[in-house]
Amino acid sequence: MTTSKVSLEQLKSKAAEWTREPFDEETRMLVQEMIDRENDELTESFYKNLEFGTGGLRGIMGPGTNRVNKYTIGMVTQGLANYLKNNFSQLEQISVAIAYDSRNNSKFFNDTAARVFSGNGIKVYIFNSLRPTPELSFAIRELGCQSGVVITASHNPKEYNGYKVYWDDGAQVISPHDTAIIDEVNKIKSIESIDFLGNPELIEELGPEMDENYISMLHSLSLNPGTIMEQKDLGIVYTPIHGTGVDLVPAALERYGFRNVYTVPEQNDPDGNFPSVFSPNPEEKAALDLAIKRAESVGAELVMATDPDSDRVGIAARGKDMKFVLLNGNQTGAILVYYMISQLHEKEKLKGNEFIAKTIVTSSLLSEIAGHYSVKTYEVLTGFKYIADLIRQKEGREVFVVGGEESYGYLAGDFVRDKDAVLSCSLIAEAAAWAKSQGKGLLDILDEIHIKFGLFKEHLISIVRKGKSGAEEIASIMERIRNSPPVSLGGSDVVMINDFLKGQSVDLISDLRYDITLPKSNVFQIITQNGSIVSIRPSGTEPKIKFYFSVRENVKDKASLEAAGIRLEERIKRMIEEIGAK
Repeated sequence: MTTSKVSLEQLKSKAAEWTREPFDEETRMLVQEMIDRENDELTESFYKNLEFGTGGLRGIMGPGTNRVNKYTIGMVTQGLANYLKNNFSQLEQISVAIAYDSRNNSKFFNDTAARVFSGNGIKVYIFNSLRPTPELSFAIRELGCQSGVVITASHNPKEYNGYKVYWDDGAQVISPHDTAIIDEVNKIKSIESIDFLGNPELIEELGPEMDENYISMLHSLSLNPGTIMEQKDLGIVYTPIHGTGVDLVPAALERYGFRNVYTVPEQNDPDGNFPSVFSPNPEEKAALDLAIKRAESVGAELVMATDPDSDRVGIAARGKDMKFVLLNGNQTGAILVYYMISQLHEKEKLKGNEFIAKTIVTSSLLSEIAGHYSVKTYEVLTGFKYIADLIRQKEGREVFVVGGEESYGYLAGDFVRDKDAVLSCSLIAEAAAWAKSQGKGLLDILDEIHIKFGLFKEHLISIVRKGKSGAEEIASIMERIRNSPPVSLGGSDVVMINDFLKGQSVDLISDLRYDITLPKSNVFQIITQNGSIVSIRPSGTEPKIKFYFSVRENVKDKASLEAAGIRLEERIKRMIEEIGAK
């Protein structure tokens, strides 16, 4: 056992509550088995309560306070219901919308949440089947709801599920709402205080009409419909990786005008076991293998894959040798920013009050592109909810064009307030059609971007440390780097340190200190004299600590790109070794 005898007794006492009514018979039996075995499963299931992180509530499914199950879903929903009733007491009818993805038990958790909300007198809109997360964000705004929920664990392994909470602007909750909701949850001392039966009269089903409204709004962002008409036969392979994009992504591509879209039959059926992949994560090459194989067989030029809840997209494009090349999240983000801003500029649609948004760990290349066209860039903390909050703050004064994060999530326009892979697929395909109209591919466009704005290379290392002991080790790593940061990295002196937890930047050349205006967050960032950046942060949704490396070098022409790329990769390797990211 990893706990002392006292801790073990506390765990057993806490778990024992789950062996009695009103918990269902299966739950009581499983928890009693944990208590009898006194193993690590008992510790991991009960040593804490699930908390909201950057993506909401997320965890392994099973019985226990630190697991996703009917009761933890019920408690969070009851806490949220109480918070809504306190915050919107002036309304005659409070309403929420709920969506769910293809994960195991998602429909069950969706229905559980709907019953608890309705049992609290709250009007509930539920979809008639699984839907992409961004459509839930859209529906909240369309229906004038005060909140919303998506049952999803994004790209996590099949054992996981989760509960993402949205506010009345269609964005995920941030401070003070997130912690205040947890406070309400913590006030619930008895499962018996939760109405799991609900009121069916307050539950209304959403269907194709909402889909049509959503897709129509996506299509309104098309910048070059004429170009798509000319390139309508652009070969595209799309896979939902057993997730929610199976219907709406092809429908959106068709609305944009693309007529040569293939899917991957082995991955079309929504399935929470994700049988064709090790992980349904479009950041990982293996998740796109079947789609690339399909593209090679049909002669397609573009491959796109979305995660189970369809808020993130990974792509691959053909290179000169006709082989497919995977793009990382920063590269795709750069193409989207460049395409949208350059086309708005060319069409004289930029009015001078536009902005893009990116997270602090996303490539500065996006800022370079925007600045060239006199478009502002705002940086926010990691988590797309902060981009959404920024849009809300600027609403009515400045215009959000496009934004993104290195973890494959992007958004354009402001009618959705979360990353949107359905929209991103449509705009990426349009950018590919625009490139093809010039006799180019997306990789050619990326080369042009690097020559014009600088060659940027990024690398992410995620160190997984599971469970209670893992959380303690991650905390120790952060403490080591924060207390003893390196004085140089990759052959260049460290000139700036940004400690987002302390809310302070330190200029090591002048020894001046500056306040960071962003909310405090456990992120530590190191910047060197040659522009290299290392950002370190624990994940808010997974048992990981992440190291983000970014390096850059100016290049004169296409012939210089390869050699410069090798030099940058060597610099990253050296930095990884020096900071101990392993």
